[in-house]
Amino acid sequence: MNPRQRTIKSEVSVSGVGLHTGAKVTLTFKPAPENHGYKFKRIDLPNQPIIDADVDNVSDTSRSTTLTANGASVSTTEHVLAALVGCEVDNMMIELDGIEVPILDGSAIEFVNAIESVGYKEQDAEREYYIVQHNIHYSEEDRKVEMVIMPLDDYRFTCMVDYNSPVLGSQHATITSISDFKDEIASCRTFVFLHELEMLLKHNLIKGGDINNAIVIVDHEIDEQELKDLAKAFNREEIKVAREGILNNIELRFQNEPARHKLLDMIGDLALIGTPIKGHVMSARPGHAANVAFAKKIKAAIKKDKRKKVQHLYDPTVKPLYDITQIMNILPHRQPFLYIDKILELTKTYVVGVKNVTINEEFFKGHFPGAPVLPGVVQIEAMAQTGGILVLSTVPDPENYLTFFLKIDNVRFRAQVLPGDTIIFRCDLMEPIRRGIAQMKGVGMVGEKIVVEAEMMAQISRVKETENQE
Repeated sequence: MNPRQRTIKSEVSVSGVGLHTGAKVTLTFKPAPENHGYKFKRIDLPNQPIIDADVDNVSDTSRSTTLTANGASVSTTEHVLAALVGCEVDNMMIELDGIEVPILDGSAIEFVNAIESVGYKEQDAEREYYIVQHNIHYSEEDRKVEMVIMPLDDYRFTCMVDYNSPVLGSQHATITSISDFKDEIASCRTFVFLHELEMLLKHNLIKGGDINNAIVIVDHEIDEQELKDLAKAFNREEIKVAREGILNNIELRFQNEPARHKLLDMIGDLALIGTPIKGHVMSARPGHAANVAFAKKIKAAIKKDKRKKVQHLYDPTVKPLYDITQIMNILPHRQPFLYIDKILELTKTYVVGVKNVTINEEFFKGHFPGAPVLPGVVQIEAMAQTGGILVLSTVPDPENYLTFFLKIDNVRFRAQVLPGDTIIFRCDLMEPIRRGIAQMKGVGMVGEKIVVEAEMMAQISRVKETENQE
C-alpha cells in the first residue's frame, strides 16, 4: 500500500516582500481536502480567483515561474512549491494578498519551518505515485541543457551547473531521497551574477532585492565607485567583495550552494506536474524554462500511460466488477436510456466502465442514415452514468437516490465512435464529494485513442426529496 495523503493540521502564515515587485505580501498555508493538490488563491482580488499549480498554467519563466488562470497570476512560485514537495504534503491551499510569493531569505527554509510548526494531518486517501517505467529525456542543444528521469523506487535528484565562470565554476548537487530535502536543499539561496544584477537594478526589476536574499557572484572587475552605487541601491553603508568572489562577504551555507539552489528550483517547477513521482531526475544546466518544458513532457507521459492502463483494464473474458444486472441495482436508468454495460474497477476516487456500441440502438436510425455515428450527447450521458456509479457507491441505499447534472465544462470530442466500437470510460473525482455534490473529470477511449473528455458536476438527491421538490 502507498502512504496516505497528508495536509497540515492548521493554517500558518509567513510575510515578506516580493523579489521583483518589492511589495509586502502575506502567504497563508491552509489545510486542504484529499485529492486537492496545490492551489493558489489571490485573496486581494475580487472573487478571490484560484490558480491551480499546474504546468499548463505557466505563463512566464523569464526570471521565475509565473502561473496564470481565471484572470489572475502568481509569480515566484518555485520555492514554496519545492517546500511542499520536500515536506511531502499532498494537499494545500496557498492564499496570497499580492501577486508575488515573498522571497524571504531566497530559499525555501522559512516555508518548511512554517509548515512543520503546525504539524501534519494524515488523510484517508492513498498517495498515488507516477512510477517511472522508462527513461524520459529532454534537451536543448543551443543551451546545452540535458534532462532525464529514470526508473527508481524513490524521488532522487542530481544536478550540474556550468556557467563558464571562474568564480562559480562547474558545480554538482544531489539528494538521494526527497526526505533529505530539509537538511540538504531547503536553505540554499538563489544566486545572481553581478552583471545580471546591475541590469535588473537599471531597469527597476528587483524592487525587493537585498544582499541577504541572494548570493551575488562577482564575474568581472569592479571598482570602488561601482561598490558605492550598489551599496546605495541596497541601502547599505558599505559593500565589499569576499575572496570567493561574492558580494558583502556573505557566508555560503554550502560550498556548492548555487547548484543546490538550482536543484531546489527544479523540484519546485516539477511540482507543477501535479502527481507525486518515483524516479531519478538528472539534469545539466537547468533553468525555469527548461524545467517547465521537461515537466510538460513528463505530464504527457503520465497521460499516455494512464490511457494505456485504462484500456488494458478491459479483458472481455474477465468477469466484471458489476455486470448489467448489478448496474441496474444501483442506477435508476433503464432501456433505452441505460448506456453502461459493465463496471471494471471502482475505488473511492475513480471508476472505470464499458459501453458497447451496436447498430441495434434506436438513435442510429436518424444519426445518421447510411453513416451511423454515436451522438456526442450519448457519449456524455454514458460517461455521466459511469460517474454515477462512483457517486452512488458512497451511500448505503443507492436505489433510493437519483443523480442530476449541474454543470458540464471543457467537453472535447476527439474522434468519431462507430457501431462495433467499445468505449472505456474513466471518471476521477476532482475533489471530495461535499453535500452530495461531486465534480469529476471523465475520459472515454476506444483502443488507445481518446474519443471524448469532459469535466462534470452532479448532485445526488434522495427520491423522496425530489418528489417533494416537484
